[in-house]
Amino acid sequence: MTWFNKQSRLVQVILLLIPGVNWITEIIVRWSTFFKKGGALRLIISLIVTFVGFFVGWIDVICVLITKHLLFQ
Repeated sequence: MTWFNKQSRLVQVILLLIPGVNWITEIIVRWSTFFKKGGALRLIISLIVTFVGFFVGWIDVICVLITKHLLFQ
């Protein structure tokens, strides 16, 4: 999680635009956030991203462009 947040916005967007990399990045970031901070909402989001991460990834590209962090992070 912290590695992704320390990257420039351009690197974050590039990682989220590449479909396979997008899904893997989403899974790593979401699950590391859940294990570090916990919470029911983070668990639900982590499970959703794990199974349908491609769709959530496109939403996160927009969120990273606007807020510089992933949705619900």
